[in-house]
Amino acid sequence: MNILGNAGLELRSGCPGETNGEGGGLETAEIQRAIDDAGRCGGGVVRIRPGIHRTSTLRLRSRVTLLVEPGATLLGHDDPESYEAITRIGGDDRLPRRWNRSLLLCDNVEDVTITGGGVIDGGDVFDPEGEERMRGPHTILLHESKRVRIADVRIQRSANYAILFYDSDRVDIERVTVEGGWDGVHFRGRKGRPCRDVTISGCRFYTGDDAIAGCYWDNVVIEKCLLNSSCNGIRLIGPAKDLLIHQCLIYGPGRFPHRTFDNRNSLGGILLQPGAWMKTEGELDGVVISDITMHRVQTPFQFVLKHGNTGGRITVSRVDAHGVYHAASSVESWAEEPFGEVTFRNVSIDCESSCDDPSAPSVVAQPHVGIRPLPAWAMYARGVRKLSLQDVRFTISGQSVQPALFCEQVGCLELDHLILPSNVDRETGIRLERVERVEQRNNTTSPCSPSQIPIQAATRPQSSTTKP
Repeated sequence: MNILGNAGLELRSGCPGETNGEGGGLETAEIQRAIDDAGRCGGGVVRIRPGIHRTSTLRLRSRVTLLVEPGATLLGHDDPESYEAITRIGGDDRLPRRWNRSLLLCDNVEDVTITGGGVIDGGDVFDPEGEERMRGPHTILLHESKRVRIADVRIQRSANYAILFYDSDRVDIERVTVEGGWDGVHFRGRKGRPCRDVTISGCRFYTGDDAIAGCYWDNVVIEKCLLNSSCNGIRLIGPAKDLLIHQCLIYGPGRFPHRTFDNRNSLGGILLQPGAWMKTEGELDGVVISDITMHRVQTPFQFVLKHGNTGGRITVSRVDAHGVYHAASSVESWAEEPFGEVTFRNVSIDCESSCDDPSAPSVVAQPHVGIRPLPAWAMYARGVRKLSLQDVRFTISGQSVQPALFCEQVGCLELDHLILPSNVDRETGIRLERVERVEQRNNTTSPCSPSQIPIQAATRPQSSTTKP
C-alpha cells in the first residue's frame, strides 16, 4: 500500500499507514510515524519527496529504507536540546548524553538503508553546552547494529561527525559525499568487540577534521575514496586487523576549515596510531596500503605503537606522495615489542626543504597525537624487526642537512633499489643506530649509477651485506 502524506512522504510497506503534517514547519513526528509503521509491518520504504524537511532525531527501524530523493533535504532542527542520544555502549550507561546525540539514529537495528540521491543537512546546530562549547549532534549514528548501508547521499553542515558508529558490523558506506563538519566517518569497537566487515567505497570527503578515523577494526576496506581534510586523511587510534586502504587520493589544503583551530592545512596522510588518544590494547596486523596518491600533506605516513599494543605485518605499495611539507614518515614502536615486518614497495616521496629541519632533536621522544620534526627528512624508523624498502625513491628540494633515512633498534634493514637524490650528502644519507643487519641491493644516489649508499652508523650494525 502506498500512502502519500502532505509532508511529501510515502510509506511503502505491507500494511496500512498514514502520514500527517506536524505543523509549525517541523516534521519529526510525521516522518517518525512513517518509519515506525514500516518497522511494525516487517519493513518497507519511507520516501522523502523533493523539498526541505526540517526534523530533529529520527530513529530508524530494522528492515526500513529511508529514501531521500534527489531534490529532497532532511534538515536538522536548530534546537540542540531536541535531539535524542544513546546512553550506553557495551553496558556502560555513564556516557555523556550530549556527545551521543544524532539526527538519524540506528540503535540495535539490522538491515537498514539510507539512500536516494538527496541531502542530509546537519544544519550546523552548534551547542554552547557541547564539547569545545560548540559541537552539536552527529548527523548519522549507529550503535550495535548490523547490515547497514548508507549510499548515494550528500551529508553537509554536520554539527559534529557526519557518520559515527559503535560496535556495529557489516556496514557499507558507498558513494557518499561529506562536506564540512568534523570527522567524515568515525567508527569504534572496543576490546574484544571490534567493528567487523566495514566497507567505505567511492566516497568523497571534504572535512574539517579527520576524513576517516576510529579504533578496533576487523576486516575493513577503504577504497576509491577522495579525502580532502584540514586534519588527517585516515587516522586509526586503536587496534585493527585485516585493513585494506586502496586506490585513494589524499590531499590538502582542506576545502573546509578545522573549526577548532581555524586551519586548512592537511596534516597526516595515513596515521596508524594505536594508543595515541587513549589506552587501546590490542594488535595492529594485516594492513595493506596500495595505489595511493597524496599531495600537500605534512607527512604521508606515521605508524606508531604505544604501551599495550603490538604490530605485525604492514605493506605499503604503489604510493606517490608529493609536496610533503613538514616531517618525515615514521614507523615507531614505543611498546614492549617492536613492529614485526613493515614493507614499502614502489613508493615515491617528494619532500620540500622544510622537512629538512636541522633543529630537530637527535634523540627522538615518544609522540603524542600530532606530527613532529624528526632527525631525518624522508623516513624515521624505531623498533622494527624487519624494515624493507624496495623500489623506493626519496627526493627533496634544495640541499639536505639531515639524513634521508634514520633507523634505530631495527633487526633487519633491507634496501633494494633505494634511490636518493644526488644532493644528499653521500656520507650521511642514511644513519643507523643499533641496527643488527643491513642488506643492500642496487641502491642509487640519482642520477649516479647503482652503487652501495654510504651509511653513517653511530653504532655499527653487526653485519652488512651488498647483494647483486
